[in-house]
Amino acid sequence: MQEKQSNMYDKLLQLPLFQGMSEHDWSYVVGHTRFEFERTNTGITIIHEGDRCTNLRILIKGKLLGESIADDHSYKVIETYHAPLILQPENLFGLTQRYSQNFTTATSCEFLKLSKEETLKISDNFEVFRINLLNIITTYAQRHARRPWHVPPVTLRGKIIRFVSDRCRIPAGHKLVVIKMAQLASMIGVSRLNLSRELHAMENEGLIILRRSEFEIFALQNIL
Repeated sequence: MQEKQSNMYDKLLQLPLFQGMSEHDWSYVVGHTRFEFERTNTGITIIHEGDRCTNLRILIKGKLLGESIADDHSYKVIETYHAPLILQPENLFGLTQRYSQNFTTATSCEFLKLSKEETLKISDNFEVFRINLLNIITTYAQRHARRPWHVPPVTLRGKIIRFVSDRCRIPAGHKLVVIKMAQLASMIGVSRLNLSRELHAMENEGLIILRRSEFEIFALQNIL
């Protein structure tokens, strides 16, 4: 058990949150911090949209699906996340301290949870941890604050890609967009026929798989 936890601690050091901490500092954190370890089987929804965010939940091993749903529930985007990953750390603080996605395990997963109190304690004691946490949160905020000011795409393909990327937390990896083609055409301001032609062209190029009322993107970074 100790060896297994040691491996998990080693994986934590891969996260930007803990990078830069000295061996002495890290030993102190491990010895004086209450970490909670959790293992979950495949196909389990571990977090629902709207659940309170009361701790830092860190994916140590495995793969997760993060599902973002439109306010009117008319469409959704599902992203694939890989370990190591901190789940929405920005929601631990601020106006709305609740998760904005559903998270479901795509494989068996291992997590480490760090309570808000323990997070603040480490932040108070170690400046590098505090700076890392602030960098993670502010980088996410700044990146999303710039989105409305990006130059609008002029091509149909560019409009499709922008629609997807604006609704993703990570601008890379596997994405599944579940939406009716008529609705997508209306939202990006094109005809349904032209949209269908462009999506089929993207499928022929091996960029997506097109199905009824959904399309799957293999790697978003390859079409940005």
